[in-house]
Amino acid sequence: MKDVKILGTGCANCKNTLALVEAVARERNVPIALEKVEELPMIMGYGVMSTPGVVIDGVVVHAGGVPARSKVESWF
Repeated sequence: MKDVKILGTGCANCKNTLALVEAVARERNVPIALEKVEELPMIMGYGVMSTPGVVIDGVVVHAGGVPARSKVESWF
């Protein structure tokens, strides 16, 4: 199971990224533990200054803007 965190304060791009990651994982039958991180100190703790950010298994794989579907697919 992959540990996935979506970093963002709740903007539309953050919500779209969350939905996209969830949909791609479901389509590919990849079990994930999905968490939404909205607290700025925690987001900054990952070194992310532009949201949304995506962290998989402790590694920042994306920051700033909604990732392309193909990029999300490559994570799974």
